[in-house]
Amino acid sequence: MLMTSIFPGRYVQGAGALALLPEEAARLGTKALAVVSGAARPVVERALAGQALVEFTLEPFGGECSDEEIERLVARTKQVQADVVIGIGGGKTLDTVKAVGHFLKLPVVVVPSIASTDAPCSALSVIYTPEGAFSRYLVLPRNPDVVLVDSEMVANAPVRFLVSGMGDALSTWFEADDCRVSQASNMTGRAGSMTAFGLARLCFDTLMADGIAAKNACESKTVTPALERVIEANTLLSGLGFESGGLSGAHAIHNGLTLLPETHKCWHGEKVAMGTLALLQLTRRTGEMISVVYDFCQAVGLPICLADIGLANPTDEQLMAVARQACAPGETIHNIKGGVTPEDVFAAIKAADAEGRRRKG
Repeated sequence: MLMTSIFPGRYVQGAGALALLPEEAARLGTKALAVVSGAARPVVERALAGQALVEFTLEPFGGECSDEEIERLVARTKQVQADVVIGIGGGKTLDTVKAVGHFLKLPVVVVPSIASTDAPCSALSVIYTPEGAFSRYLVLPRNPDVVLVDSEMVANAPVRFLVSGMGDALSTWFEADDCRVSQASNMTGRAGSMTAFGLARLCFDTLMADGIAAKNACESKTVTPALERVIEANTLLSGLGFESGGLSGAHAIHNGLTLLPETHKCWHGEKVAMGTLALLQLTRRTGEMISVVYDFCQAVGLPICLADIGLANPTDEQLMAVARQACAPGETIHNIKGGVTPEDVFAAIKAADAEGRRRKG
């Protein structure tokens, strides 16, 4: 059996790491277009002040990783004649810049300002409509050249971002393990390696060991060893685990949930966490493991029922639409051994919601 694992070219993490951006960018080019989400811009401007290694043009991010935004930034990159593109912000900013680099065949540096998803390290961009509904996966031929994470930026961001990242990372081991059992392909189209499955399990174990302490540190805007470990789990371990281990039902159910406008105010990792709880029901994980995951979600503040993601009274028709979308041809839910139907997914979502409501009651 052929196995393939893929990784970013370089991963840098630590307090004050943003100061290394000019040095890292200078290894790749001399003129950079840096696409920056609004909240990060003042910090970035301070970090770049006075440096002379690279000519930076700062460009605001439009807010959605859509085909329209990618096309706009491709044109802007050409206009300023940049030879390296940089994304600074959340997952959608980074995914957009990765796509821009791909279409222009330019090196890519990503600087997550938050630890809210596992997007930074991957050779993948999740494309949405301008209104925020899932559209498709854009699989890229290479991973980012540099992933640079400043732990102080993460610690100073709202704690909800970190918790959302834990929700995304929480799915990693379960989905990779589904692929291991069924011998399904990872994101490269080939089987995952024992390295990938080991990293996926390490991601889960790190969350269980350090998640609560990391949340507490972030609430106090303090960089601690526990916070550093969870940042690494959310960003690097989850990224490597999903990409080289594989995806299954949690992300497919997330994609289905994006059909419902009521969920759009919730973040990716929050909806993935609900997808993970449904996946545990769908794949008949042990009651002990299900209890561990619900306990963790409650402890850190992740959703445990549909009301937590804006669906206080969803109709069966709405949930069946979610289930059908999750089971669309080519969706990763088909990596589950034995096959899955929309009816199976519908029942799993209902069961996960019922358990969450029972616990809240």
